Amino acid sequence: MKLLITGNMGYVGPRVVRRLRDVSPRTRLVGFDAGYFGPCLMDPLEEPERALDEQVFGDVRAFPAGLLDSVSGVAHLAGISNDPIGKAWESVTWEVNRDATVALAAAAKAAGVRSFVFASSCSIYGCAESGARSEQSETHPLTAYAKSKLAAEQGLSALADGTFRVTCLRFATACGFSPRLRLDLVLNDFVASAVRDFSLRILSDGTPWRPLIHVSDMARAIEWALQRTGGPPFLVVNAGSDEWNYQVRDLAEAVADRIPGIQVHQNPNAPPDKRTYRVDFSLFLRLAPNHQPEMSLYGAIDEMAGMLRETAYAEQTDTDQFSRLRVLERLTRNGMLTPELRWAGSRARMEVEEAQWA
Repeated sequence: MKLLITGNMGYVGPRVVRRLRDVSPRTRLVGFDAGYFGPCLMDPLEEPERALDEQVFGDVRAFPAGLLDSVSGVAHLAGISNDPIGKAWESVTWEVNRDATVALAAAAKAAGVRSFVFASSCSIYGCAESGARSEQSETHPLTAYAKSKLAAEQGLSALADGTFRVTCLRFATACGFSPRLRLDLVLNDFVASAVRDFSLRILSDGTPWRPLIHVSDMARAIEWALQRTGGPPFLVVNAGSDEWNYQVRDLAEAVADRIPGIQVHQNPNAPPDKRTYRVDFSLFLRLAPNHQPEMSLYGAIDEMAGMLRETAYAEQTDTDQFSRLRVLERLTRNGMLTPELRWAGSRARMEVEEAQWA
């Protein structure tokens, strides 16, 4: 069996690759990634791609169709990853998150791929103040990132049939430690600030609801989706746990409980964040009882804090590599990437490790 993981060199990818390798050691695993965040490793000596059989570099907007030969399943993680990047590069967000996703799925179907898993997002629910949102609830995406994810789902729905299963996992907000760590995620940011500065700051009024999921549990969900055989050819499912619906201030308080002595600052004049939603994950519980989230909130905080201390995060002078927006801004400023987020030259990606943080 051969599986393709796109966007494997991001935040979620290393955990997905590790999970798939552990549960299926004989499967041929191929990664495909643009390489934007390749050097963004907590430990420079750790190379998650060693668990792959093959790593291919390329832009998902110009995907090499031949790479799909003999592939049985695709885990499609590649995409513009958050709201700030979507705001800065809105047209690119649509090109990558919607257009390239649907084109890749069409090519996969034509090549005989049986299973296509799309990493979607609960952010498509946007502003949902009353009640937890299920898969049948009205969507209200507020940002280019969220709108592009929903549009990709709609495009994928037309491709699914009895020979081509499409599973759209609407993930809760990711958190937890990964070899290519992101600190532009709410819980990760709180923990990193507590470890480094002995304080954390709530930028909103603290009331918005956010469902969370640990990155290792995202990998478990992707494993399930790749191998699912039952259910409809096209499936949309919220991926997470009802127990992980929290208000932002609850997350801050949990970090303060686990890292004593820190100060929690909140701006009393902060405007309310319109992005607030609770999510109903009961369908995922029914469909994937053996792949439910295992990490607890306190466990995620303890793991993150421990790894940040172990890797001497507090002593690092340049932390831009942990913000996806800042990485892309620096690559474009240095001329490594074009304004359309394409590598500027044939040697650009090979030189990124030397020039990215110069």
